[in-house]
Amino acid sequence: MFQFMTSTRIIFGEGAMHDSLSLLNQFGYSALLVTGQDQQRSQQLEQYFKQQNIRYQRLVIKGEPLIAMIEELAAMGRTFCPDMVVGIGGGSVLDVAKSLAALIPNQGSVYDYVDVVGRNVPLQVKSLPFIAIPTTAGTGAEVSKSAVLQSAQEQVKVNLSNVELFPDLAIIDPTLTYGMDAVLSGCCAMDAFTHLMEAYVCGEPNPLTDMICEEGLRRITTSILPACRDDHYPSRSNMAFAAMLGGMARSNAKLGAAHGLASALSGRLKAPHGLITARLSPYVMKENISVAIELGRSDVLARYQKLAVILTLNDDADIEDSVQWVDSMLTKLQLPLLSDYGLCNTMFEEVADDALRSCTIKGNPLPLNQQRLLTILQQVCSVKFSLSNIKFSE
Repeated sequence: MFQFMTSTRIIFGEGAMHDSLSLLNQFGYSALLVTGQDQQRSQQLEQYFKQQNIRYQRLVIKGEPLIAMIEELAAMGRTFCPDMVVGIGGGSVLDVAKSLAALIPNQGSVYDYVDVVGRNVPLQVKSLPFIAIPTTAGTGAEVSKSAVLQSAQEQVKVNLSNVELFPDLAIIDPTLTYGMDAVLSGCCAMDAFTHLMEAYVCGEPNPLTDMICEEGLRRITTSILPACRDDHYPSRSNMAFAAMLGGMARSNAKLGAAHGLASALSGRLKAPHGLITARLSPYVMKENISVAIELGRSDVLARYQKLAVILTLNDDADIEDSVQWVDSMLTKLQLPLLSDYGLCNTMFEEVADDALRSCTIKGNPLPLNQQRLLTILQQVCSVKFSLSNIKFSE
């Protein structure tokens, strides 16, 4: 038995935002508009609000969504009393908008509703209508039921997760991703990859998420380089579609140790979340494969074998080729190392402890103890060369 949930309505395609603006009228007469710093991205929306006499207030989000920021903005939002929340931007912007849609009608603190450092209790009141319009192709937040927030005090990232957080309307217009910076595109693309990869090999997959993951991974393997390096428009569209599928997958299957460790590291490193999960993923994959070999877990090994076939487009691919593909993409996309952001061994034990308390790590295909997590962190910290030189346990 399994269940599947996603955004109530999804509109995908070039020009989708322009063609879908009239749908906003069904949600009311006032909007809280959450955007990034680039006002040009939201200009079309603001013009529409003015034309339709929709009262709106624009909130500009800079940097990571801190819990303290969400508390302050939610209080502001309750004063404004919007009928809907519209988020247009990258993953952080959508996470803020999603959080505000949930928290404005609910009482209490953000800490009441988040995991790891909070009480993780259910929302008491239905969220405000939420419209998500992504301008990057990575997090899949436009179709997911969770928002990733940062607790500055505990230096850890946490999840605000509830079925109420699924957007009522997701408008995915690939043209909004055209012209993105190559490195940012790469970080986002590898974030989408890690969602699909971890959901595919997780401990609780289901037939529907398997189909979603396989399709998303196929699109990524053929489109990631032309999209990120060459700004090839059809490939940009494929990456936007893959990111959407990744959001669906992570909401209906599980993730794993890459995201568990990333939630702990993201509060300590000023590095993009997608970069952190990307840099962790090959070492987590390698560790999972090694443990599966030791335990004779043929089911887990079969998943990684199929993953290698999909990524390499080679029916005869070896199981380790999945890890080598990730390493190759990180190199070709020229993504920075985590050591460039200050990753060092003095933080490893605390990071491993925090990761073990996260909800996301529970989906890892095999339990990884603290020592194995420390091994992963040590390998990531010391990387100066290709993973092709790292051998698997037999």
